[in-house]
Amino acid sequence: MTSVPDMVKKQPARIAVIFPGQGSQAVAMTSELAETYPEIRDTFTEASEALGEDLWAICQDEDKLNQTQYTQPALLTASIAIWRVLQQQLKETPCYLAGHSLGEYSALCAANVISLGHAVTLVHKRGQLMQEAVVGVDTAMAAVLGLEDNRVENLCEQATEHVEAAVVGAANFNSPGQVVISGNAAGVNAVIDKVKNTGKKSVPLKVSVPSHCALMEPASNALAEILAEIKFDQATIPVIQNRHARVETSAAGIKQALTEQLSEPVLWSKTMQELADKQINILIECGSGNVLSNLAKRQAQPIASYPTDKPARLEKLLEVLL
Repeated sequence: MTSVPDMVKKQPARIAVIFPGQGSQAVAMTSELAETYPEIRDTFTEASEALGEDLWAICQDEDKLNQTQYTQPALLTASIAIWRVLQQQLKETPCYLAGHSLGEYSALCAANVISLGHAVTLVHKRGQLMQEAVVGVDTAMAAVLGLEDNRVENLCEQATEHVEAAVVGAANFNSPGQVVISGNAAGVNAVIDKVKNTGKKSVPLKVSVPSHCALMEPASNALAEILAEIKFDQATIPVIQNRHARVETSAAGIKQALTEQLSEPVLWSKTMQELADKQINILIECGSGNVLSNLAKRQAQPIASYPTDKPARLEKLLEVLL
């Protein structure tokens, strides 16, 4: 069988860079890369000065790192730090960028739509708004495995209609057979019970806020007011956004997609299909971990994906490209 690197050699590389979202954070993320690449610490210094928080220190503190208002700017900074390393290593500009949930902000920052300073302060506030939206609410998220997208949506609708006070909906369409649901505990648990009855599996997720569901509407409305005050520039690389799995070209369109993204599902499978349709043949995961690279293997049209959060992984990517 022809290996992926051999296949890439036989055709021009069409690259997209993808940025992970919340849940990918790890204590000491980017520390190994920082030993070789000064851009890493320089980026953390720049972001920390803008935010007024020591993001490098936060990345070493597990308790603080897992608080949503700190997770988001720390992850974004880690992604942009690695992106700056990649910019020095890549011989060509990627065709597209995309980011999963929070990662969309990293992608927009990498595309020069928004500066790093504005981006970290924005996602810090986003995290605060998300936390404030569910104060006093018992919330939950879970990954449903092995069911079709529309079946999961139907189970969420049934729970909302028939379980008292239930709020639940599909939050992330990650890959065929993997849909994350989000809402209050009553709604999510009701769907989990229904999934058991189908013989399929669900996995509760350890999260502090239920992203991409109706409970986030107050945060979404508040975020819209904040976004209205921030200047967005023209993207230097097209960014496929979560809301409709397409490129928004106007500042108003980008902001609207970001606003709606908070309370609407992430269409990641459609985003991956869009990249496949555009003949992308290499994905570079730019950030902590390899969650998105693993999801890439499970898509209807898999694309070879390479994480870059450790020196060995970055070297493997560069071997493939060079």
